[in-house]
Amino acid sequence: MSVTPPTPFPISDRLSEQVSFDRHELSTILTLYGRMVALGEWRDYGIASLRDLAVFSVFRRTAEHPLYRIEKRPKLRARQGMYAVVGMDGQILRRGHDLSAVLKVLEKRLIRPID
Repeated sequence: MSVTPPTPFPISDRLSEQVSFDRHELSTILTLYGRMVALGEWRDYGIASLRDLAVFSVFRRTAEHPLYRIEKRPKLRARQGMYAVVGMDGQILRRGHDLSAVLKVLEKRLIRPID
């Protein structure tokens, strides 16, 4: 009786088509997210990996529309930059090639006078 090795699952082309954040990008985003949660500004997040883009959505409350969306669109790498921060109204607040620089637009929104 000979034992044949198990047949591996077929690798789907669909997995390679999805865009997602890598470990370094997620670390950068989650560092900012942690600071905002500690300040009481943000409470929840969601991550979506789609065919053309990856989205990290930030919520003040779970049942609301996202306050901000951090998007990664690799097709725009050669043009405006593949990272963007999009506001609640759909307006692009900042776009660029460096994720840390793009996220600074959210940190600047924290600077306000103390009463």
